[in-house]
Amino acid sequence: MDDITVRRHVLDELEYAPMIDAAQIGVTVENGIVTLTGHVRNYAERGIAERVVLRVRGVRGVIERIEVRYPDDPRVGDEALAERCARVIQWDARIPRDSVTLKVEQGRVTLHGCVPHYHQKAAVDKALRRLAGVTDIVNLIAVKPPARAADVKSRIRAALQRSARDPDTIRVHVDGDTVTLDGCVDVWRERELAERAAWSAPGVRAVEDRLTLA
Repeated sequence: MDDITVRRHVLDELEYAPMIDAAQIGVTVENGIVTLTGHVRNYAERGIAERVVLRVRGVRGVIERIEVRYPDDPRVGDEALAERCARVIQWDARIPRDSVTLKVEQGRVTLHGCVPHYHQKAAVDKALRRLAGVTDIVNLIAVKPPARAADVKSRIRAALQRSARDPDTIRVHVDGDTVTLDGCVDVWRERELAERAAWSAPGVRAVEDRLTLA
């Protein structure tokens, strides 16, 4: 499909999409790559425009250069916007408490942190995109499954068995992303092996070593 046809289909799709003022969006196409320019009324509308374009047959990619301009330009200070974003995240039951931090700079919200599931990362973005004052969202939240005691124990067992040692003298307790090792080992190297194996398990962010030498 040639670029002229793709551009016409993109314009038609934008025209019929709800919540989008297509007259304010410019469209150019080169080798199937669509560049969007112009301005929209909020950040959510910008995201809708991009998704609408990506579903058009013949589109190979999107370069999004749309500016967010709020009606009557209701400027929201970064400090006030950061507080508003933090409250929205705190009130959303889908998002684990204290799992996300944010920074706001000229309306751009940058998100950091770690959550167990992807839908929780997406929930943060969805919760903030309609807030007045948000001009962009950079979602750097990592998705990392929680540590599981069974996984940690199996890794420790495998590491010690490779050294012909008995791993049953080591007790493993997992609390969130923290692993506590308790019990006794015969030599110092066994303690190091157990600790290294605990650190290698998915989701582990802290290891408390209480192992003693027998």
